[in-house]
Amino acid sequence: MILRPLNIDDKAEAIQAHHEMAPDGFDFLLDSTGSYDETAPWETYLQRLASLQNGESVPESWVPSTFLVAEVDGQIVGRVSIRHQLNEFLETRGGHIGYGVRPAFRTRGHATEILDRALKIARELGVNRVLVTCDDANVASSKVIEKAGGVLENIFEEGDEKIRRYWIEPKLSE
Repeated sequence: MILRPLNIDDKAEAIQAHHEMAPDGFDFLLDSTGSYDETAPWETYLQRLASLQNGESVPESWVPSTFLVAEVDGQIVGRVSIRHQLNEFLETRGGHIGYGVRPAFRTRGHATEILDRALKIARELGVNRVLVTCDDANVASSKVIEKAGGVLENIFEEGDEKIRRYWIEPKLSE
């Protein structure tokens, strides 16, 4: 598996992944302007991702972040967003790292590997104590986070929403 930025040739597969994950309420393609707009030029979208990573033109409700896709054998199997810092929303719901695996590639260990690699990248960015969250009902994701060393701090509740908040500290061997 490699984690890498999206490129010009990824458009069709990335949009397909976006559609596959929409029924789960998961935005595969993040866009700081709102919902991903398929009619906008792909190059413009890639430029916005690069700007977010560089901390340029970051909208008020966003933070600098690194967006990468996970590729295995030439196929995009998932994605990860690594937030360089937290804001109020991310402290309760989103965390430093948000990841997802396309339905056809689940239960193969990809989520575990994506999170493991994203933790290393977060640490390279200077984020040593990492917050990772998931829906309370997402047992698979909570197992992935716990396997990575996540310690449950609490379950954030607002209305019907229940979010598990885990902290992952660097391992001594790292």
